[in-house]
Amino acid sequence: MVVADSAEAAREKVAAARLSVISNVLLVALKLVIGIQIGSVAVLSEAIHSGTDLVAAMISFFAVRAAGAPPDDDHPYGHGKLESLSCMAEALLIVTAGVLIVYEAMVAIERSNETPGFGWGMVTMIFSAVTNVLVARRLFTVARRTDSVALAADGQHLMIDVGTSVGVVVGLGAVALTGWRWLDPIVALIVAVFVFLTGWRIAAGATRLLLDTRLPDSEVQRIKAILDEDNRVLSWHKLRTRKAGWQRHVDVHVQVDDDMSLKAAHQLTEELEDRMRAALPNVEVIIHTEPYEEEMRHHQETPH
Repeated sequence: MVVADSAEAAREKVAAARLSVISNVLLVALKLVIGIQIGSVAVLSEAIHSGTDLVAAMISFFAVRAAGAPPDDDHPYGHGKLESLSCMAEALLIVTAGVLIVYEAMVAIERSNETPGFGWGMVTMIFSAVTNVLVARRLFTVARRTDSVALAADGQHLMIDVGTSVGVVVGLGAVALTGWRWLDPIVALIVAVFVFLTGWRIAAGATRLLLDTRLPDSEVQRIKAILDEDNRVLSWHKLRTRKAGWQRHVDVHVQVDDDMSLKAAHQLTEELEDRMRAALPNVEVIIHTEPYEEEMRHHQETPH
């Protein structure tokens, strides 16, 4: 269930983002130390991957804090899109990390040094996977409750990190069993592929929000049902919806009886807005009322 962006929800988002930052600091340091010690480009590529997760987590941390600020004179619709912008920045960082991983892997393929101590690398990757699963679950839970795209993106990063960590464990095990040193950079290249795919998915999702894509069909259908169920609404049109961060925006023109009083029309719009707020979380509604018969005459007289 999604909760409104109250002070409590804002604090919950910030706390979840802070947890992600702390866990990523730990994992980056651990992977760097172990990767350098055992000379594994796969483990070092995971350190780079976790480094981007750390920067992404820091971006999310500041984004959810700033996005929770109330509307002001310069931003009358609030600051919700800061979360979408943070997702785009995270996607660019992820792609940069993928390029670095590919470079390190290609250099390592030319080497043939025996790599000792792969057991420590496997232990590190397993610890990383377990840690990221726990943190990601917390991020997803808070993201669902607060409708935070920034925390959801951060959680996606960590789950991809889980998959690549498991892949590195398998790769290191294969190198230890076969002695084929070239498997290590090959695993790093596979990690890079997952990194690129993650960046693409997050960038695509952020772009949809920044371009004011309409709300999902299920939410639009709820709005239409509210308009259709009230017999005082004779017709409606120009329904527009969009989302900025967790905040939804809806505006629509409703047509009422020409003889309806201003007071009654105002009461109707208030009731419709209340029903939409009850049906959808964190929604701002603007309803424009029009006289039905007058608009029909105007429509018929206007050449198409």
